[in-house]
Amino acid sequence: MKNQEISILNIPFYNTTQADFVEELYEAALNEERLFVVTANPEIVMHARTDKEFEAILRQADYIVPDGIGIIMASEKLGEPLAERVTGYDTMIGLLDKPLRCYFLGAKPEVSQAVEEKVKEKYPQTVVSGVHHGYFDALESEKIAEDIIKKQPDIIFVALGSPAQEKWILSQIANFKKGIFIGVGGSFDVLTDNAKRAPEIWIKLRLEWVYRLLSNPSRWKRFLAIPQFMLVVRKESKRLKKGE
Repeated sequence: MKNQEISILNIPFYNTTQADFVEELYEAALNEERLFVVTANPEIVMHARTDKEFEAILRQADYIVPDGIGIIMASEKLGEPLAERVTGYDTMIGLLDKPLRCYFLGAKPEVSQAVEEKVKEKYPQTVVSGVHHGYFDALESEKIAEDIIKKQPDIIFVALGSPAQEKWILSQIANFKKGIFIGVGGSFDVLTDNAKRAPEIWIKLRLEWVYRLLSNPSRWKRFLAIPQFMLVVRKESKRLKKGE
């Protein structure tokens, strides 16, 4: 049974903890369920506000979980706090600790090639049923889907970046009888040590996004979504208070 869902700017977020969510997905995998999981940050929510087609895709997900700390801060501001962050990376790592069959789709070819070796080294209980990089055309996309169906993985980690990963999942998931599809953004880069995650202290201080910006300043335009998101949340909070 699902926990309470909390709406953040009209996007329904699943209210759970990281540990509980991993266990829930593990149980679903054992039961051969088919699920679509979105790990959403403020950038994804802001994109959905201006792209109704993308918003409709998100609403077809079985779970939308709060990947970014901005989502947690927004829930607090709006008076319905979510339990904690449930990130794509931590969900992936939690599931790799389980004896499951996993398929890895996405990232640059050199990163993708390193995924299988890294998983076998660090998570020997995981069966790598397949790996494919994220640079493919529409024709190859269908072949990849056929390959995944043939190999019958329990989990399909899709690291194409948003909104590409959510669009790909929704375009293919109906062809599957089972499989938990999870959009995990740049998680393969972190898994293979091609990118560093913020130190724990930055995460505890809710400044992971600042660390990421300092580590990769060329992507500064993407980080503008965070202050824009918080401004919209502030306006929404004031509107709700006036309506009380």
